[in-house]
Amino acid sequence: MLLVQMWFLNKDCDNTYLNCGGIELLTKLKEKVQLWLVGEARLAHSLGLTPNKISVIGIIFAVLSAVSYWQWESQHPLLLILAPLFLLASGFCDALDGVLARRFGEATAFGGFLDSLLDRYTDAMIFVGIILGGLSDVYWGLLALIGSLLVSYCRARAEAAGVKMETVGLMERAERIIILVIASFLTLAWKDALQWGIILLAVLTNLTVLQRVIYFRKASQKERLIGVV
Repeated sequence: MLLVQMWFLNKDCDNTYLNCGGIELLTKLKEKVQLWLVGEARLAHSLGLTPNKISVIGIIFAVLSAVSYWQWESQHPLLLILAPLFLLASGFCDALDGVLARRFGEATAFGGFLDSLLDRYTDAMIFVGIILGGLSDVYWGLLALIGSLLVSYCRARAEAAGVKMETVGLMERAERIIILVIASFLTLAWKDALQWGIILLAVLTNLTVLQRVIYFRKASQKERLIGVV
């Protein structure tokens, strides 16, 4: 259920991905997920938690996840179960801080900057932990890490130039987390599952970068033509 919640919170439903019937269904599901998160946001607010505090809690979970991936073989195999659970908790915090900020009027420029910065640290730590834990080939792991960081950079740079990039491409952050979590749990039964999950991410994240480059080029050319007219 948490995987579904994260996916819908981070993915708008548009005709790039789905047909009209799918849009209507997914929109309703997304609304239900958002309503559920509103309840969680109210609880967090009542406890005195701010979006920035939740972001920090999220990075703590990310550190625990990365260390669990790194130390699973030398310490205890149970860490291989805890690692994706910590990653899910981190992703949940990443979703919740945004809902809390919007719902209670606590959105700030610094908060958005901090959230994005901590997300990049999370991405880097998780992949490094997986590589150090011997769960992935170094080269594929680094390629997946580079692709993940560049997917986010493409969006940040494009939106700074006034081109919306949300939902463009296959591998946004929610999808990357879902693939890592599923592959991690499959590793319990199939040793190479996470390695193949990393290979999949290495290919698809860099494909997403290419998709965003092409999208930005077309969008910027369109804006230039409109300006000329």
